[in-house]
Amino acid sequence: MNAHEIDYRIYGEEMQYVEIELDPQEGVVAEAGTFMMMDEGIKMETIFGDGSKKDTGFLGSILGAGKRILTGESLFMTAFYNDLTGKRNVSFASPYPGKIIPIDIAEYGGKFICQKDAFLCAAKGVSVGIEFSKKLGRGLFGGEGFIMQKLEGDGMAFVHAGGTMAKKVLQAGETLKVDTGCIVGFTQDVDYDIEFVKGIRNKVFGGEGLFFARLQGPGTVYVQSLPFSRLAGRVLATAPRAGGKDRGEGSILGGIGDILDGDNRF
Repeated sequence: MNAHEIDYRIYGEEMQYVEIELDPQEGVVAEAGTFMMMDEGIKMETIFGDGSKKDTGFLGSILGAGKRILTGESLFMTAFYNDLTGKRNVSFASPYPGKIIPIDIAEYGGKFICQKDAFLCAAKGVSVGIEFSKKLGRGLFGGEGFIMQKLEGDGMAFVHAGGTMAKKVLQAGETLKVDTGCIVGFTQDVDYDIEFVKGIRNKVFGGEGLFFARLQGPGTVYVQSLPFSRLAGRVLATAPRAGGKDRGEGSILGGIGDILDGDNRF
């Protein structure tokens, strides 16, 4: 194996975290901001690049960091190494309620494609790069643009799904239609494209957007019930407005109550 062979355990239900067990000289790479806790004796190092252990030199590191900018991620990743004898543990937490999904990349032919903010951590040696869409419709209307993340190698990686996770194994020619924001990731053999919602009334009044993702097997697809964009939208929609007044939630009159109360700002 090129990647470090790590052991792990996932704890919790709604707000999960993954504990990685590192043997001496083993390491794991993680997105900035996912670290939770670690045992004494683990060395933490901020790195450029894609997280793979191959030495690409200074220019290679800069190119790897540039790829991460395209995906909207931080310039840096963090590596954690066990420099002592004996086993040591390091843990990484979910960014919001959902499930942590362990992905054995070797089982999927050495490559797994996921949305830009799904990746949590991976064994040292796994490459975290970018996947460009070759289809115009997918790039313009797919929700993730032309760029998604790709995880390559033969080690373990961990991605996060918001809410409840559904795993769908598609047979050859089998099709699954999904809200574009609800895709967590899929294997490299899955054909991913964008399809227009049919019907004028559905487009104008359906409230589900104009497009959905069309995924065709063979391959495995992971779907989330609560993408972060949907969660953030609901929070913003119910947040108090400037001046400290709420928007009438729980009131029979609702917004009309604001007008009667003298608050008729829109």
